[in-house]
Amino acid sequence: MDDRFSRQADIVPRQRILDCKATVIGVGAIGRQVSLQLTAIGVPHLQIIDFDYVEISNLASQGYLAKDLHKPKVDATAEFCRQMNPELVIEVVLDRFKRSTTVGNYVFVCVDSIETRKIIWDALKDKVSFLCDGRMSAEVLRVITAYDEKSRKYYPQTLFAAEQAYAGPCTAKTTIYCANIAAGFMLAQFTKYLRLLPVEPDVQVNLLAMEMNVPNGGN
Repeated sequence: MDDRFSRQADIVPRQRILDCKATVIGVGAIGRQVSLQLTAIGVPHLQIIDFDYVEISNLASQGYLAKDLHKPKVDATAEFCRQMNPELVIEVVLDRFKRSTTVGNYVFVCVDSIETRKIIWDALKDKVSFLCDGRMSAEVLRVITAYDEKSRKYYPQTLFAAEQAYAGPCTAKTTIYCANIAAGFMLAQFTKYLRLLPVEPDVQVNLLAMEMNVPNGGN
């Protein structure tokens, strides 16, 4: 085995991950961290989709570098991923997700809008084997995973109207440490799925209150 992955060998099944093409939709706070973590654990083929460019407010909240300012987020993220693993095959899509977009078999949804999530789900629900959705506001995160019949029935129930969404203070709506934790939960769900272990359809964490809630999620 490649020494690069030797310390995760009992946690991340190498043969199964070699068959993965992962798609990350949205490379803001959570999506950038998901992309870097997928690269680190050895996903061989990564597709990242985003239409946005790096602004100065993204440096602290999303982990972009000063030299990334005004670059497309997909290009800046791809550059960092290639530095981590030069063998990575990475596809960048500088655009919004469209119903016609061809994606990988594992999809990580890291977008801001419930309406966009609805579009993504309607387009992909019958096409992908695993979809993991990361959400965050300030110090509250939620990770919802659709991977089997029950969780696929549960996921649409979480696509509530935008006015019902939790809204943290505008100036504190993104924290990089919360984004990192959300990404970690998403990768944990992914690797559990690869190991054929039970995956929690819904995980909610409030970092400020140090509370974690795992609803039934249809199971």
